[in-house]
Amino acid sequence: MVATTVHLLRHGEVHNPEGVLYGRLHGYRLSERGQAMAELVARTLAGEEGVARHDVVAVIASPLQRAQETAAPIAAAFGVAVGTDERLIEAANHFQGMTFGVGDGSLRHPAHWPHLRNPFRPSWGEPYVEQVDRMLAAVDAARVAAHGHEAVLVSHQLPIWVTRLALENRRLWHDPRRRQCALASLTSLRFEDDRLVGVGYGEPAASLLPGASQVAGA
Repeated sequence: MVATTVHLLRHGEVHNPEGVLYGRLHGYRLSERGQAMAELVARTLAGEEGVARHDVVAVIASPLQRAQETAAPIAAAFGVAVGTDERLIEAANHFQGMTFGVGDGSLRHPAHWPHLRNPFRPSWGEPYVEQVDRMLAAVDAARVAAHGHEAVLVSHQLPIWVTRLALENRRLWHDPRRRQCALASLTSLRFEDDRLVGVGYGEPAASLLPGASQVAGA
């Protein structure tokens, strides 16, 4: 049997001082902290600081700027080009471009309330099952391309999280506050041939997360 690992990497922190739910909007770049997160992930995968070098042969990202910028230092560390896969894009969301909250946010407007009627689908955006289907198709393509090695797919929190839920045979609807998918985190899918044999999770940029005791480069 041949072992292959596909890592699902959430992008780093985004520059978003207005607090907009940016969704699939273009032009949202990484913050300085987000850039430092991407560099730290690249160094960790490349084996600095006494960690064994990973065997990454493919780096593929969502087409959105924040994902492409997160992928760039990883691709450079392994001497490969950044590929783009539309299937890794953020989930579509009715509230894209708005602030989302009960104060002066979009939730105070009754016109938006029908979009909240069904959290199981969910009614405010792309169905969970559709996100899982496209993400698994991207994972399968990357597994084939990186056969016997490792691939890094840079995507977004919700698509990564519901993909993990599906692979672990858990229900797809969930409390967003309970997602285990921090900024610049790795959800690692381990395969033997085409069979999934394990799911791992790590936070190589944990020291840079907002609220960490030491935020280097913030």
